[in-house]
Amino acid sequence: MAPGITPGSGPGHLGLFGYDPVRFLVGRGVLESLGIEFDLRAGDVAARGNFCTVDARGLITDRRAGRISTETCVALVDRLRGIRLSGVEVLVEPVKEHRFVLVLRGPGLGGRLSETDPQALGKPPLPVRGLDEPSQPTAALVNAFVEEARRRLADSTPANMILLRGFDRLPDLPRFPEIYRMRAAAIAAYPMYRGLARVVGMDILKTGGTFADEVATLREHWAAYDFFFLHYKDTDKAGEDGDFEAKVQALERLDAFLPEIERLAPDVLVVTGDHATPSVLAGHGWQPVPVVLAGRYSGADPVTAFTERACAAGSLGILPAQHLMPLVLANALRLTKYGA
Repeated sequence: MAPGITPGSGPGHLGLFGYDPVRFLVGRGVLESLGIEFDLRAGDVAARGNFCTVDARGLITDRRAGRISTETCVALVDRLRGIRLSGVEVLVEPVKEHRFVLVLRGPGLGGRLSETDPQALGKPPLPVRGLDEPSQPTAALVNAFVEEARRRLADSTPANMILLRGFDRLPDLPRFPEIYRMRAAAIAAYPMYRGLARVVGMDILKTGGTFADEVATLREHWAAYDFFFLHYKDTDKAGEDGDFEAKVQALERLDAFLPEIERLAPDVLVVTGDHATPSVLAGHGWQPVPVVLAGRYSGADPVTAFTERACAAGSLGILPAQHLMPLVLANALRLTKYGA
């Protein structure tokens, strides 16, 4: 992304996969839907939902409703499934913790919609607006859904309201395995990141809910693929909660798994993040993220620690995320010479 731009998880990951995140933009609703293996169809409009907490004045006091349990989310989704809208089918599915998916299915729906999440506390949820003419009737339908959801959740604590963002329809992106001519697999416990991998054509490997499970899945399928996307969530989660100590502990837990991954002897190993999540911001940031690229042909530089300050002096410099994949391919000897 450009300097000063704070990326979401979608564009952040697409950049790491080598896609220009400005050209190839995918709404979070699509990614969440694909991540839970929902049968998203052409023409459907999908949104990522959060159960949230509002006070008596309707102002948001917690955008994630205290990260309610997935079991509570399932029960609340059952309440929302009873909502009916004229001329469209309403589909609501639980995802994980406070997250759910809303899908509208019917003719003539527009996917260019604004979000209800103001991304701040002390403000009310925003009304949805159609950002082009075909999307304006769809915006009215979504606003009707939100108002009915407000009524049905009024007696629920702490999740008594919803926020919707990332509206989109199913895109047609170039396929990662075809672009790079590699068998590619994704290992991720969180559904949205499976959705990101699925939308670019990676195989999704079933795994358990812990990073230890993910590493075991990596080891089990090591010989079957050329490229693995292995996702670790705990650092981002702690950063969004503004919990610095928890983030330090999450990094230390990840460190403990690196020797096991290195024993698999990858041609190239990359460790990085899709975006910064500084604890002081309790949210995504625009700051560069550190990246380490290790391989037989990667050379050497004076960096001896994997921190933001140390990596700023590294030989890779500061580069757009979409420039990382060509470096990975080059270090794996998968690129030919350019020109004579």
